[in-house]
Amino acid sequence: MRKISILGSTGSVGTQTLSVISELGDFVVSGISGNQNIELLEQQVRTYHPKLVGVMDHQKAEVLRKRLSDVEIQVLSGMEGLVAVATIDEVDTVVTAVVGNIGLEPTFAAIKAGKNIALANKETLVSAGQLVIDLAKEHGVSIYPVDSEHSAIFQALQGNEHNAIRRILLTASGGPFRGRKREELEEVTVEDALRHPNWNMGKKISIDSATLMNKGLEVMEAKWLFDVDIDQIEVLIHPQSVVHSAIEYVDGSVISQMGEVDMRPPIQYALTYPNRVANKYPKLDFTLRSQLTFEEPDLETFPCLALAYRALEIGGTMPTVLNGSNEIAVERFLNGEISFLQIPQLIEQAMIAYTVKQEYTLEDLLEADAWAKNFAKAVAFDKS
Repeated sequence: MRKISILGSTGSVGTQTLSVISELGDFVVSGISGNQNIELLEQQVRTYHPKLVGVMDHQKAEVLRKRLSDVEIQVLSGMEGLVAVATIDEVDTVVTAVVGNIGLEPTFAAIKAGKNIALANKETLVSAGQLVIDLAKEHGVSIYPVDSEHSAIFQALQGNEHNAIRRILLTASGGPFRGRKREELEEVTVEDALRHPNWNMGKKISIDSATLMNKGLEVMEAKWLFDVDIDQIEVLIHPQSVVHSAIEYVDGSVISQMGEVDMRPPIQYALTYPNRVANKYPKLDFTLRSQLTFEEPDLETFPCLALAYRALEIGGTMPTVLNGSNEIAVERFLNGEISFLQIPQLIEQAMIAYTVKQEYTLEDLLEADAWAKNFAKAVAFDKS
């Protein structure tokens, strides 16, 4: 029996990971963590019987302790709780499914404790790519991508030489506003932006998909996960979301990974690698997919993708600033404080105002994240 912990068990990826584990049947869930959804955390504890649960919100943790007074379990709060869940002795793999830079510290702790990482937290590699990769090598830890796009690339690499990669073709659905021009996005609502055409995701990731920032963050991830140059990563808009990504090799051959719109297969592959395990998930029927189309991203209408490339080119602590300011920009948009088009404006202002550090530690990254978030909270906009 393999033993795992899940950071962010109440989110979209976390709940689907538990669903996959229920299907596989040969995994033990030793630890889980959440933040606000205490009802679901309680349900997960009673279903999967972990020995430890972490709750980021201290008050919510106390509520959960009372609700689980009849259960033999340890409930910890704050970052201490997340780190504890990530470093349980018996665990061999930690699924990092939290959203945001909050995933940095527990992921570092898990790697130092020798745990393999099933990575769904984009921000870990966006903010601290070089540090994470170096640390994983130092401790002999493997990082398995969970996102469908990076899982596709990982699968397309199997049996091929890394130095034969010509370019990575990172696909994107285009989100709910694909094909629209900038002037058409001036009045979009939060509900409009959350209405993703293909995927059912959390609010933050859904907004990132609508702005194409999600794809920018994935470009950064791909650079570190697969050790390629920026100009080897090309984003393609693929509205059908059937080709999850592909690699073009130096001989001109393109190897892609395809499948239905379902996060469970890439989650399963990350947990069972190098084995492929039969499942009952929907299978791709080519007779129902009469057309697969591809187009270039519109960087004028969706500048977040260009900002991500720029941050990656600048390097150092700048990707952390881009990510931190984006987190706040999305939060402010969801709260009705700024408009959709002001999201990239706020991020760009933060990048312009920030003085980058090219040599950095984890502490420097946390400071850059805090600076970016404080800056983004203070920027005043005329929402009209």
